[in-house]
Amino acid sequence: MALAPRFAVSCTRDLLEAVGAVSSEQGVLVHTHASESREEIAIVRQMSGGLSNIAYLDAVHLATPHLCAAHCVWADDDDQRLLAERDVKVMHCPGSNLKLGSGIAPVVEMRRRGITVSLGADGAACNNRLDMFEEMRLAAVLQAVRLEPGVLPARDVLWMATRAGARTLGLEDDIGSVEAGKKADLIRVRRRDVHLAPGGEPYSTLVYAARGTDVRHTIVDGQVLVEDGEPVRVSRADVVAHAVEAAGELASRAGV
Repeated sequence: MALAPRFAVSCTRDLLEAVGAVSSEQGVLVHTHASESREEIAIVRQMSGGLSNIAYLDAVHLATPHLCAAHCVWADDDDQRLLAERDVKVMHCPGSNLKLGSGIAPVVEMRRRGITVSLGADGAACNNRLDMFEEMRLAAVLQAVRLEPGVLPARDVLWMATRAGARTLGLEDDIGSVEAGKKADLIRVRRRDVHLAPGGEPYSTLVYAARGTDVRHTIVDGQVLVEDGEPVRVSRADVVAHAVEAAGELASRAGV
């Protein structure tokens, strides 16, 4: 669970300060979007008397190790120093940033400063696929475009998708890696398809070649949820039918 003020622009200062107080008192995570677009940053500077987006979050006592900040596309050097000092966790969402034309986040620079940068997909409307394998590939190739090929190695990208994600959620002692004493959260990826051959280097194969549909088994806390590529507890047909029905009801209410 997390407190989730959407972003600074849509919240009053009183609300953000109240969220910060509750988070501090109860140790609750806070999830928000930050520095996603230039327009957002300009609005925050105007409403805060000249503060950057990250500095404003610090001013309302949200910039703490409990803060999970999505995007941070336009975090400059001062912002990055503040993120590192406060141990704010950054969630990189490359697919969403591309679809919305937000920009390319300075992932390499933030990681070099010791900032925990994990991977996310943002909401379905901003991404559509919600495929973490695609997010891994995009994260790697976008930094190659920004800087140079190989600047964000495949192994580091896989780390962002696993261990960094667990640390972002405050769960690094329970999940994020295959170790004795941690929960059995595992996937099995089929490696015999043509697009994964020869697959000699596993990190590169997973990040650059694999797709979400290559996952054959999904195990969460020891419970099998997907077996041989099929969900165990739900029906694909039922999920699709429910989605179509719900979308129709929403459109009807909106007069579309």
